[in-house]
Amino acid sequence: MEALVARTRESSSVAQLDGSDVVYVARVAVPKIVTLAVTIGTRFPALATSLGKVLLAALPPAEAERVLAEPTRSGITARWHPGPDERAAALREVRARGWALTDEQLAPGIRSVAAPLRDGEGRVIAALNVTVHAAETPIEVLTGEYLPLLLQTAGAISADWAACQAAPQVVKPGSGHMSAQRTG
Repeated sequence: MEALVARTRESSSVAQLDGSDVVYVARVAVPKIVTLAVTIGTRFPALATSLGKVLLAALPPAEAERVLAEPTRSGITARWHPGPDERAAALREVRARGWALTDEQLAPGIRSVAAPLRDGEGRVIAALNVTVHAAETPIEVLTGEYLPLLLQTAGAISADWAACQAAPQVVKPGSGHMSAQRTG
């Protein structure tokens, strides 16, 4: 993530789905004035974020609808409130292209792209984004320059995750718990 932020000079975050919200679990920020403060543990309504769209699109459509029926616990009211047909179309588009874009759907001035992070079985376990200020960065720069870097970083993180999963798990005698120590 730090390399991605160094190359884009924009903030990047990782989030996971918790009910109808995304919860930020990792972040590398650049010092900029933005309309929303984001720290580890911040919650936003999932559908209005690129991170959330990626995570929701990874679910079967019926499960995504069930999750979205849950009330948000974020305390933020999103600007975008699509009906069922528009929501389903947006998630189909994310599934088809493999990444998501939001353009001021959460709050004024916030624009982002996100890509899935996958485990060794190919399951989406989190999402990674690059967030920009809409007044500073046009969509063409976000999708044309930053998105390829984001997709490359998401692939590298996913490969690292898969490698960690594939590492032999050794039970230390007498400890009763496992550690990720290499054998041989």
